[in-house]
Amino acid sequence: MAVYRIDPDCSVHQIVTDAGKPNGVAISPEERTLYVVSNDNGQLDLIRNGASPSTIGVMALLAYDLDERGNASNRRVLVDYAPEDGPDGLVVDTEGNIWIAVRNKKRPGIYAYTPKGEEKAYIPTTIPTNVHFGRGEDANLLYITADNSLYRIRVGKKGHHLQK
Repeated sequence: MAVYRIDPDCSVHQIVTDAGKPNGVAISPEERTLYVVSNDNGQLDLIRNGASPSTIGVMALLAYDLDERGNASNRRVLVDYAPEDGPDGLVVDTEGNIWIAVRNKKRPGIYAYTPKGEEKAYIPTTIPTNVHFGRGEDANLLYITADNSLYRIRVGKKGHHLQK
């Protein structure tokens, strides 16, 4: 359970080992911050030993500084969802806001946070699993997967996509 970087020469480097159970990654528009969501709901206990989940681990939105080589450091917890179920997929808009599918049964939906982790917007849904922005003319179209469905909604922000 780690986050890896693949370089252009196809070499693989482990860059994050302290994120609990990483379940999604995104990079800020200026490419200086790596966001990682951890949803360690204890299900690995079930897989490893057949027992019911005994402990809930990290349920958080984490941020790391990225250096010019793509190495991560300076872990920060921007949002701690514990003891509720936490984040799943995430994406970033061109202004640096972080959009996250949050599986909290009391308040499920898509949350938009500032780069400091302050809640800026909320879109209620059933239990969501992922979120992503469209491209081109549809860069402000937010796609959401929840339950067995795919939804879309136009929002007032445009999605950020890494350049090649």
